[in-house]
Amino acid sequence: MEKHTYYISMGSGEISRSKSDTTYSFKIEATDDEIIMLREYFDRAHEADVKSFLRSHVPFEEYHNDPQNDAYDENLQQAYRMVYELGDDEAQELIGKMGIIDGM
Repeated sequence: MEKHTYYISMGSGEISRSKSDTTYSFKIEATDDEIIMLREYFDRAHEADVKSFLRSHVPFEEYHNDPQNDAYDENLQQAYRMVYELGDDEAQELIGKMGIIDGM
């Protein structure tokens, strides 16, 4: 499968083929299937973030007992791992320095 260049904004979960469309964090080379998987990680993280926000308004729920927050972290970490694997040298160096991927 053919790979294309994409620009990724981790904060907003944006994936763009155009460098000028958005302020991007990382540059990657990916196939269409890999981009679909990355989009799924971003979408799942967003879903978990919304659920965590809703849970935060329930006064008797303990904060540390928050599976939605764990799901958010897990999906975002998977997205970072994927960007690391598909990223250029600069992306890999920056993500490596951040120390946010378990096992790296």
